[in-house]
Amino acid sequence: MTTGDDPRPPRRITPFHAPHYADAGSGFPLTDAGIIALVQDALDEDAALCDVTTIATVRPGLKARAMLVARESGVIAGVPMALAAFRLLDPDVAIRVDAEDGSSVSKGAEVLFISGRARGLLSAERTALNFMQRLSGVASLTRQFVNAVRGTGAQIVDTRKTSPGRRALEKYAVRCGGGANHRFDLAEAVLIKDNHLAALDGSIGEAVRRVREHADPGTAVQVECDSAAQVRSAVEAGVDSVLLDNMSLDALSECVAICRGKCITEASGGVTLDTVAAIAATGVHRISVGALTHSAPALDLALDFE
Repeated sequence: MTTGDDPRPPRRITPFHAPHYADAGSGFPLTDAGIIALVQDALDEDAALCDVTTIATVRPGLKARAMLVARESGVIAGVPMALAAFRLLDPDVAIRVDAEDGSSVSKGAEVLFISGRARGLLSAERTALNFMQRLSGVASLTRQFVNAVRGTGAQIVDTRKTSPGRRALEKYAVRCGGGANHRFDLAEAVLIKDNHLAALDGSIGEAVRRVREHADPGTAVQVECDSAAQVRSAVEAGVDSVLLDNMSLDALSECVAICRGKCITEASGGVTLDTVAAIAATGVHRISVGALTHSAPALDLALDFE
């Protein structure tokens, strides 16, 4: 910890500014008020204002400088959340952003440089890292899948298998990694699955007819299929897309041929980094990967104090 000057003066920025990140392909999903509320809840959960250790060991006026660094290579996401955490505990903190959301970083890369009150930096550290490690982990895993199918024309998409209350952030992180978002919620699009069909004795045609009657005009309709016969029924019913669930590569190729020029095809189920390239090679338009949000390992980031 120090009161000295960095040779590169930190750029003063507000943590509540959520800029459009060109590399992410879409803007940050939360409003200023949304960022503040979510981060404040996280700080309260951590009792950041009652940090017994820091209060006991660090005098109030001590200044500090710290660098948030990547301990492994990956893709950064969640910078606005980290900025808010530090600023809420020290309104006068100065922060320089060296790697914005959507940026690829190598091991040892500097992500943020922070200068401010030592107490604020120490008490906000875990909350800032929790947001950034989780979201950067999602972005990094997504980028690996995107890279694995590069050149095939297949698009990597996410699912609704997200952390409760964090869906907007996690789907944003998928975009930071170069992936695309499937439907955000149950109201955005129709996905007729096997359990829905069970209520109608397996009739895809009847299921599609009913949702067309009840859904708003223009609502996309997708049907989950596990056989070529079901795919043919879905195509005949005029669906917008079919979800090809846990099919072999041969079956996927057959179903892609059935749907060609008629509807979008999406492969799903058991997709891994080892299998995704072969799946993409069958010609499917999209590949949905639940692991992007439900199993992404946190990216190893750390806050190093000088």
